[in-house]
Amino acid sequence: MMTDTSIGKLTENTTSGLINGFIGVLIFSVSLPATRIAVQDLSPIFLTVARATIAGILGLSILLIYKEKRPNKQQILSLGIVALGVVLGFPLLSALALQDVPSAHSIVFLGLLPLSTAFFGVIRGGERPRPVFWIFSVIGSMLVVGYALSQGLSASLRSDSLMLMAIIVCGLGYAEGAQLSKTLGGWQVISWALVLALPIMLPLTFLFLPASLADVHTETWLSLGYVSVFSMLVGFIFWYRGLAQGGITVVGQLQLLQPLFGLVMAATLLHEQIHTNMIGVTVGVILCVAGAKKFAK
Repeated sequence: MMTDTSIGKLTENTTSGLINGFIGVLIFSVSLPATRIAVQDLSPIFLTVARATIAGILGLSILLIYKEKRPNKQQILSLGIVALGVVLGFPLLSALALQDVPSAHSIVFLGLLPLSTAFFGVIRGGERPRPVFWIFSVIGSMLVVGYALSQGLSASLRSDSLMLMAIIVCGLGYAEGAQLSKTLGGWQVISWALVLALPIMLPLTFLFLPASLADVHTETWLSLGYVSVFSMLVGFIFWYRGLAQGGITVVGQLQLLQPLFGLVMAATLLHEQIHTNMIGVTVGVILCVAGAKKFAK
């Protein structure tokens, strides 16, 4: 039987987890608009490896300062999956997609990210969701596919396919990182994942360095700095800490806010036009994901 002290501690941890998770979602909400700005002057490959290199050097510094113990072999395997999903996969695929479409268009696909995370969480945790879970999943997916079709496949098939793949690998990285954070620690997960990728990302940064940087605008450098420091490191420190404190299921629900925040950021930073159907699809997907989350266990 739980005592008043244990209940109070649990409530405090949940509250702290929600606060940290909310900060993480706010930080992530700027990622796609910032990436859209950056790919106007920089290639998606260079942007991906450069942001991972900058964040990896910072992550290594933090690990050295706090003298963190090295992960074991099993944890290194999981860290490899995290790195594949959130260090390489999502940044590269989303950057490629944002070459051709406004960030507001791609942000709609973020509505599927909580569902993707839940799907891999089910696989990773061995849970057996109710049939209603899959009904909501299919409806949410159909809304996104329907939105893509309404925009014209000839104009967005490549970008939409890239964003769907980005959502899949990111969900895998989120779920694996959340599971790993239970034993390795929240901020340590992303730091070690970045360090694991650093020996590959660092030489690739110099390999794909643009021949001339004279035409790169100031806002491009600022965007690169944001996605490197905040999207790749700081945001994950808050996000994984929140998951560790408040629980994957509870804090994971905060991802439902990211598409709406992202649309606001796209309109504010890039002055992109937000169409009514974008908001409608986003709200519809959020409702489907909320229903799927409710029946996940």
